[in-house]
Amino acid sequence: MSHIEHKRGPVRPARCFVLTVSDTRDERTDTSGAAIAQLLEQAGHTVTSRRIVPDDPAEVQRCVRHELAEPDAEVIITTGGTGITSRDTTYEALAGLLKKRLDGFGELFRMLSYNDVGSAAMLTRACAGVATRASAKSTALATSGAASCKRRASAAALARSPIDPSASAARARSSGSFESSARSSS
Repeated sequence: MSHIEHKRGPVRPARCFVLTVSDTRDERTDTSGAAIAQLLEQAGHTVTSRRIVPDDPAEVQRCVRHELAEPDAEVIITTGGTGITSRDTTYEALAGLLKKRLDGFGELFRMLSYNDVGSAAMLTRACAGVATRASAKSTALATSGAASCKRRASAAALARSPIDPSASAARARSSGSFESSARSSS
């Protein structure tokens, strides 16, 4: 399917799980996770659940593997832990879970973030890809770290992707804003 055909396809809301990775946030102070969830819902998606886990690779993997084992979410979006400090290990925790990487996601994320945070955008190691569930369904998985994610399509780009049980990979595209919806993969 070409990107033009994909844009013309029928809109299908996605079921999304939002994971915040932070040693310092709780439900009251998790503004990034809350903003991502709110913007996804405003775009017509369903947020199946949200969770906050510490910057610990084993805990991040355990949480994501748990979500992959559940049938609820089609898209898993994480925020936090993608910087360059010794505690920022989200990228390492999730990279091994990806069956197919979407390298352009990180590039797009940094490009869009540059307008908001300048050269600090290069400090994020945002990534995305497709992880396979035990049931052989594909699940889109995205990590993002900068606050501009709340206003940009980077995390929602995967919520636009067709996640089809028979698909070998998800395709992602971005419109430049969070106002997006998933498209069916016919």
